[in-house]
Amino acid sequence: MRLRAAIAVFCVVGIGIAAYLTVVHYAHVAPVCVTGGCEKVQQSKYSELAGVPVALLGLVAYAVILGTTLVRGVTAAFVGAFVALAGVAFSGYLLWAQLGPIGAVCQWCLGNDLTILVVAGLTIARMLTEPTT
Repeated sequence: MRLRAAIAVFCVVGIGIAAYLTVVHYAHVAPVCVTGGCEKVQQSKYSELAGVPVALLGLVAYAVILGTTLVRGVTAAFVGAFVALAGVAFSGYLLWAQLGPIGAVCQWCLGNDLTILVVAGLTIARMLTEPTT
């Protein structure tokens, strides 16, 4: 139960970050930024996938993972871990894009990277310890 609660807390943090970036995207405003690169990252071609803002994809992913915390069992634990690991992989790709082609770093993106990494670790721990009955 503690793992599921911890996963839920970090998912709420991720939802907050992703929701903020989604609103900024659709409002066409600059995000609050101390690193100076958030607007450049937000306006880059890497900020969308097939016309969908990556922040919205992150929001959906965090919501799915949060949903898995409401369900007991190995299947829910596996789904949560799978989505979280996919999120880590995609966040890694986006970090590469920031450091390479975009040439700018977004503090919100880094916050998301850390959050999804923690969520992934917690979901893996849950998957490995979830009771089968």
